[in-house]
Amino acid sequence: MKFNPKNRKWLIGGAALLLTATPSFALFGIGDIVFDPTSYASLVSQLTTLESQYNMLKNNIAHFSLKQQWQTTLHTLENVNVANMFGETVGMSIALNTNSPSASTTAWKAATVSMNTGATSYLATQSLGSARMSQLAMIETADSVSPDCLTAVGQYRSDRSTNATANSSLLSQQFDGSDSTNSEVQQLNLLNASEAQKLSEMQSQGALQTCLASQMTVANMQRRNAAAEDLNTAAFVQQQRSVNDVSAANESSTWDTYLP
Repeated sequence: MKFNPKNRKWLIGGAALLLTATPSFALFGIGDIVFDPTSYASLVSQLTTLESQYNMLKNNIAHFSLKQQWQTTLHTLENVNVANMFGETVGMSIALNTNSPSASTTAWKAATVSMNTGATSYLATQSLGSARMSQLAMIETADSVSPDCLTAVGQYRSDRSTNATANSSLLSQQFDGSDSTNSEVQQLNLLNASEAQKLSEMQSQGALQTCLASQMTVANMQRRNAAAEDLNTAAFVQQQRSVNDVSAANESSTWDTYLP
């Protein structure tokens, strides 16, 4: 067969066109629809990555079955049973286990020394700032904050018992591995409930801390008054030594360094 030079020209041109062509090419002979193998491969890779991420998130949300490894035990407070042989602690057990201000006041009065009418008459003659009036102020402050502390302790114990069911239910759902408690909304609800319980516990403990601060104030008042009374006594003794001769008979000098 004789080779036509014109055919050779067309072959060379076609080869050159193939060498310079891009990966895109028309489908079905229609030039407006272009298929790009490179873009298609990139899209497939992205879809594969998204599917993998989706499956991972789905498993983390819907099948979180190993929660029990973080579970702790909630310890409940036992009720206090104070002995009451002769009525000296009447109401004390009620005050320490329930939220009862009246029981706290009754228990505190029964368990503490009361001041008689003679003490009242004596204190009426004392001036403000004196040792005896300071003692009275300390007693009155203690009589105010101590029943309040008894009520705070009783309320805390009572609330712990009341909240035991709610705490146990929340704990059970937090460590549940089924799909019913592992949706995103359900988990967020559990987190909110946990934060609410935490806030209630912090508020209850805040009342107890306030009670401790009140008791420390009374204790500091007692120590402060005792120290001030010692200083006042030392100053009074020194003043008396300088005014009155305390030397022994027939002695030429005064011994004023001894303690009373």
